[in-house]
Amino acid sequence: MKKIHGLISEIEQGGIQMSEQPNERVGQLPRYQQVAVEISERIVEGRYVEGEKIHARSTLATHFNVSAETARKAISILVDLGIMDVKHGSGAFVVSKEKAAEYVTQFKASQSILSIRQQMQASIERQRTETNHLNQLLDQLVARTKNVHDQLPFVPYEIELTSQAQNLEISINELNFWHQTGATIVAIQTDKELLLSPGPYAKLSIGNHLYFVGTETVFDRVQRFFYE
Repeated sequence: MKKIHGLISEIEQGGIQMSEQPNERVGQLPRYQQVAVEISERIVEGRYVEGEKIHARSTLATHFNVSAETARKAISILVDLGIMDVKHGSGAFVVSKEKAAEYVTQFKASQSILSIRQQMQASIERQRTETNHLNQLLDQLVARTKNVHDQLPFVPYEIELTSQAQNLEISINELNFWHQTGATIVAIQTDKELLLSPGPYAKLSIGNHLYFVGTETVFDRVQRFFYE
């Protein structure tokens, strides 16, 4: 069991690197590791039974379309895990279906963890890319907005007065609006009409849209005036 956990842990941590073309079913693993898993699965399925002699390395190599050295490494893994045994001059034999099942179960669990980790990393990378893109768009918006107001200083800012706004139902004169914010009100959009150049006695109500002009700092000052 410890040997199986150790090998699976090495797979999870990326300690085993690709050496040949990977099999899509088991992901990015060395081919000899894939062959070891496939042989174990066949043992679990009963296609190879305990005590049965497995084909010679050359036959395994041909069957799995790998080199003889790759087949040898696959058998060595299974011998190390107690799933198979090699008898000198006789060949390799299946010795434990139970350990083969244990190995396959642990391997599939590790692949599931690895898959989730890879999906999380991909998701984080996508979010990072989207965040960077959003920041770039925001910088462009701020720059272009500033450019428009620099070239056309009379293009008004707009703010909506919601139920959270303060200083409502008070006349513009009483608000001392220009002295408080540095902004000049050019229009008030109510639910009924657009009031252009409202007089000093006009009042601001919930739902109104306030249009004003001023320097590039006035929007923040007006925002704080109503919402702080």
